[in-house]
Amino acid sequence: HEALVQLRDVIKQDPKNPYAYYYTGTALFELGRFDACIDAYRAAIRLAPMYNAARIGLSHSLRIAGEPREAIQQARKALDYRPNDSDALFALGLAQAAMGDRRGAISTLQTFLESGPELEIAIEARAVLERLTGGEKPSNDDDEDDD
Repeated sequence: HEALVQLRDVIKQDPKNPYAYYYTGTALFELGRFDACIDAYRAAIRLAPMYNAARIGLSHSLRIAGEPREAIQQARKALDYRPNDSDALFALGLAQAAMGDRRGAISTLQTFLESGPELEIAIEARAVLERLTGGEKPSNDDDEDDD
């Protein structure tokens, strides 16, 4: 919690510092205070609209807070700024899964895995894919209507 105190001091001294809001959001996320971290990430984005790390953090936070539709919007906006950003792809895939868009989530997470992510996050993405596909190898010509 000491970090939050220090970050609040930075924000008091420089209220236009998007990094202070971003790191506040990250600290609050780690504490499970999702409503507060959403506010912090939004503040960072208001100051720096193309700050993708803040936008991706916002996407994850919104998904966890039960707002998958807005989480998808934020992840897509991050991809607008940086196409094929692996962190944004991962956030989008998880938000699509939370929204119930099985086909979209599978496609996005496969694209994410093709980007060569770090081992830990790749394992998490594969676990989500396995859950979405029931252990079957996903295919692009799935006949199910998941819309």
